[in-house]
Amino acid sequence: MNHPAIISVSKLSNWVTQIKQSSINKRWQEVLSLYNHKNKSGVQLTEPSLFHPLLKACSAISFTHGESLHASVIKLGVESCTSIANSIMDFYSKTGLMNSTLNVFNGMETRDSVSRNILISGYIDHGDFDRGIYLFMQARELGFEPNVSTLVLVIQAIHNLGILHEAQKMHGYMIKTGFLSVSSVRNSLLLMYASISMEFAQKVFDEMSDRDVIAWSVMISGYVRSGKSHVALAAFKEMLSQFRTEVDGQTVVSALKACTSLKNRITGRTLHGFILHKGFHHDMFIGNSLIDMYSKCNDPDFAFQAWKYMPIRNIVSWNSLLSGLVCNGKHSEAINLFDSMQKSKIEPDAVTLVNLLQVCKHFANPLICKCIHTVTLRKNHELNKLIINTLVDVYAKCNLICFAEKVFNLMKIRDTVSWSTMIAAFTHCGLPDEAIEVFNEMMRTQEKPNAVTVLNLIEACSYYSEMKRPKSAHGIAIRLGLATETIVGTAILDVYSSYGDIVTSKKVFHQIINKNVISFSAMIAACGMNGLPRDALCLLTEMEMHGIKPNSVTILSVLSACSHGGLINEGLSFFQKFIKSQEVKPSLEHYSCLVDLLSRGGKLDLAMELIDQLEKGQNVGASAWGALLSGCRTSYNGNNNIQEIVVKHVLESEPNNSNGYMLASNMYAARSLWDAAARFRAMVKDKQVKVVAGYSMVHVDNACFKFIAGDRNQFLLKEIFDTVEELHKCMKMKKIQVN
Repeated sequence: MNHPAIISVSKLSNWVTQIKQSSINKRWQEVLSLYNHKNKSGVQLTEPSLFHPLLKACSAISFTHGESLHASVIKLGVESCTSIANSIMDFYSKTGLMNSTLNVFNGMETRDSVSRNILISGYIDHGDFDRGIYLFMQARELGFEPNVSTLVLVIQAIHNLGILHEAQKMHGYMIKTGFLSVSSVRNSLLLMYASISMEFAQKVFDEMSDRDVIAWSVMISGYVRSGKSHVALAAFKEMLSQFRTEVDGQTVVSALKACTSLKNRITGRTLHGFILHKGFHHDMFIGNSLIDMYSKCNDPDFAFQAWKYMPIRNIVSWNSLLSGLVCNGKHSEAINLFDSMQKSKIEPDAVTLVNLLQVCKHFANPLICKCIHTVTLRKNHELNKLIINTLVDVYAKCNLICFAEKVFNLMKIRDTVSWSTMIAAFTHCGLPDEAIEVFNEMMRTQEKPNAVTVLNLIEACSYYSEMKRPKSAHGIAIRLGLATETIVGTAILDVYSSYGDIVTSKKVFHQIINKNVISFSAMIAACGMNGLPRDALCLLTEMEMHGIKPNSVTILSVLSACSHGGLINEGLSFFQKFIKSQEVKPSLEHYSCLVDLLSRGGKLDLAMELIDQLEKGQNVGASAWGALLSGCRTSYNGNNNIQEIVVKHVLESEPNNSNGYMLASNMYAARSLWDAAARFRAMVKDKQVKVVAGYSMVHVDNACFKFIAGDRNQFLLKEIFDTVEELHKCMKMKKIQVN
């Protein structure tokens, strides 16, 4: 029987050198060819140091060869060699077969630190963080000494899991073993803490005697992520001025994100100058961040300049600028950019299509929407939920609800966003019954609604004149545990307020857990609208006591409440306080509300004087003149000259709006100037101005009926006459009882 020759390494030194050299140069095919050639000639490999390069080659290009090599090791009886077993473990680990890796580990007679490092690193590399950390803790009890790379991987695993007590244990272990002196390990610890607790990260950072650029970058990005962008910028400035540390691209990107978060365009421009000075503008990632920063700081022109001077652009660059133009209302420019994108042979992706759909929503252009839908199908994006949900929304905004419903019905998998979007689509198109039916269908599918779903449902229910549907929506919000959320509670109180149920509005308001400026503003507006101006002012005081500063909407609501409640002096005092604070810049809408306040109080001269002052700087528009005209109608001692001037301005500013003509006519009618009143009503007919008539609504047998003055609906007339007759009988009975 012939046995294959077993040749020592010394006789095959040239062959061994060739394999090792090929492995160093990563010529894996050459490594396996050399091995196969000798293997076919009957030479058996016994040198342990050669198994590692051979198995590395197998993991790179041929798993089958690796299994075969493992079988050869078992056949030769050299699997007891720890270094060979480690190489086999490393092969299985790199190919993702962790069960096979563990089997080899368990079958080893002698294990060393390398064995445990390979096993722990393998589990963590393939995403099994819990198992990797468990094995690490287990190995520590046996006196295992990890290498730096394994320790960094374990720290990253704890970072991914976000477990603070495990992070603290690891910190203590590093101090005890002296690994904290290794910069890579120390920076990994800092990164781990920065993702879990910036307080602990700051403590570690403060204790570091030598902080490199990575440590600074970790702290700056950590503060940006935790919502403390002002601290991040302060750290960046300290890094530059105090320590003179040379920054890298990642640190600059974090600083740009801080500017974006704070909408700090001035600091962003300064940072842009620094980027140009350091030559970082050639970095495409930094260039994209600059575009994003300028776009979100409402400076699309500078965003375009940053994009224009980028030496190299990718799809992210185009999309960042496109998104910036859309967000800043530059819709025509966005379409032009897309044309340039097509000319440059840049293929649109999902983000591009979503941005273009937002442009369609602005223009309400069904043709463009259908074209983008076609592109979506051609690019196989029909499974992209973001695109499909946006399509449903845009079709609805283009009043193509049938297309929106068709796209929705073709969706194979619907999430909460999909259902919410369809409910909003039907509501937008004035189909509340269909919107509510979609919600009911959603509930039947066991899909859990979120706050946005409930908001859309509330809006749909508010279409009905009776309170039954809105109350049902309120009940659903309570059952889902969403009624106490700020955004949902605010919407509910607003609905009750619009129905005149201010008592329930107040109850809902008090049940909101985290009240903010929006919820307070809504409640102030509700009190003003329902004739409780004093309550509105009390809410303003309560709001300020909670440290919540009023915004422009709050101020408008307070002024409106004072105006409708006849609190002229209080309204004027509040407006003067608002002007002095300079926290919110007064807009034309605020001044129009002030004109309304003065006009309702009969101070027409003061209102006219205010408008004259405003006219010097800008066109006050129809709202201010309309408020003054309404005041002229109710004030019988008004200056006739003012009345004529006001009527002229109102009709000039909105010649096709019937409100101005009706107000003027009613004003003259109130003074018994019937010829003048008739003249303005005739002008409405002559100019063919559309008049939207006011109407009343009554409920009969759970049905709602609408009628206007002069309505000849016989059913309604009979019902009204019957009701009046009943009221007359009741009044007679009351009179008899009183007598």
